[in-house]
Amino acid sequence: MSFDVIPAIDLREGRVVRLRQGDYAQQTTYASDPRELAGRYRRAGAHWLHLVDLDGARSGSLDNLAVIEAIAADGMQVQSGGGVRDEQDLRRLFDAGVRRVVLGSVAIRDPEQVARWLAAYGSERITIALDTRRIGDRWALPSAGWTETETRTLDELAPWYAAHGARHLLCTDIERDGMLAGFNLALYRHLADSVPQLAVQASGGVRSLDDIRAARAAGARGVILGRALLEARFTLEEALAC
Repeated sequence: MSFDVIPAIDLREGRVVRLRQGDYAQQTTYASDPRELAGRYRRAGAHWLHLVDLDGARSGSLDNLAVIEAIAADGMQVQSGGGVRDEQDLRRLFDAGVRRVVLGSVAIRDPEQVARWLAAYGSERITIALDTRRIGDRWALPSAGWTETETRTLDELAPWYAAHGARHLLCTDIERDGMLAGFNLALYRHLADSVPQLAVQASGGVRSLDDIRAARAAGARGVILGRALLEARFTLEEALAC
């Protein structure tokens, strides 16, 4: 069973940033040249790169498309999302060299449309992003850069997408995102049990190599690494060796 270690670059106004728990008012800027950082990750041995257009996620447009296209042209397999609202956006990202498009808000608000795209483009070209926040007894699904809360829940949509041909599911526990608190392993065990046909990418909170190993043991098929790499808590080479 394959397991992917995927470094992440979050883009805002063309720079590398991180947000705390998705809060746009709590931003740390790490670098002004995301292409140079992507090159370092490629030279370290990464096969995939996760790019998030934070401006696009909130505005609904592909604000950082030029940066994404430049990085994709450097030879890494890119998984990217943020701002995809219709099929034209999907095609623009594919045309920019993105290998897998990440669908978040539209996947929550219009699953029937996304199911048609899965059928048209194939399950290997699309990653469903169901980023979640625990509210009471349910896993809620915020959208629009985590600024709006939808009525559908994770436990409704994850099985629905599994039944409609999805293969890749990215799931972030928003409360842990950027917090270096470790993965929510119970969440990923739950997903591995309830939707075993989906290759789940764990995201949010990784702080150590042990967290990566634990996510794999919990049933995740990949991990997204952001702040821990940017702050050199371990190297990408060490993470890939996990």
